[in-house]
Amino acid sequence: MSTGADSLKSIFFALAAGLVVALSKLLAALFTGSGVMLAEASHSLVDTVSQLLLLLGLRSAKRPPTDQYPLGYGKAVYFWSFVVALILYSMAGIYAIYEGVSRLNNPQELTYPLVALVVLVFALVAEFTSLWGCRREVNKVRGRRSLLCWLRETRQSDLQLVFGEDATGIVALFLALAALIASLITGSPVYDAIGAIVIGVLLIFMAIMIGVEVKSLLIGQGVEPETRERLVSFLTAMKEVDHVDNLLTIQLGEDVLLAVKARMRPTLRSADMIADIKRCKSALKAEFPQILWLFFEPVLRD
Repeated sequence: MSTGADSLKSIFFALAAGLVVALSKLLAALFTGSGVMLAEASHSLVDTVSQLLLLLGLRSAKRPPTDQYPLGYGKAVYFWSFVVALILYSMAGIYAIYEGVSRLNNPQELTYPLVALVVLVFALVAEFTSLWGCRREVNKVRGRRSLLCWLRETRQSDLQLVFGEDATGIVALFLALAALIASLITGSPVYDAIGAIVIGVLLIFMAIMIGVEVKSLLIGQGVEPETRERLVSFLTAMKEVDHVDNLLTIQLGEDVLLAVKARMRPTLRSADMIADIKRCKSALKAEFPQILWLFFEPVLRD
């Protein structure tokens, strides 16, 4: 369903980049007294924590089904993605806005702003490297769809979140560069404070956008439209099936629950009907290996 992409690779790319960048930004913020660097440091720290939480979610999702959780723990990754989006990013955004407003009210002169500029350029290289790694994994699964279409339709919230983090990080870094350069040229720390506020607003906007997308998966979204069409076409093409009356899917992390109601070809014996259903189920699981639960209800002709 969403096979081919390795979310772990993208997460480890982002984790390595985020950790190095967060430490460099924090040191630069303490050294220069820049509000925009503090905002960026909090942003990168949140990125790092979010990767750890996504790893926790992916690990939890691998747990086998139990009596209390008969459909498994696949949705755990959605929960942690939701936590990252709404709690961590909103908190980082609020802090950045607070820091910017505080420095507008009490301006502080920047010391050695060139150090901050060098750190931001280094951070841009790291973020572009992380985005390149994530984009490579996305290209494995998006097919002919545009990147925007994939972002709206994908059921891989972990990969979606990493891509959103990297893209947001690059935009935020360009904003921070513009704010610092403006402060350096004019000699006014006001631009530095404004930059922190704008970055805070960007982080909150990103939290809302990701939260809206993940909410659908938490509620119980089905497979991607393209995958649903493939399922229907595959079943319709089988000689044992005359017509697919209904097809219901639920995305459970990497796994999928599928319920099929189909009109079967006429048979003289019930044993032949059972054999046809078994062949259909085996073929479906072979073609779509992420189907964990499969329910097949035959509809007999009058």
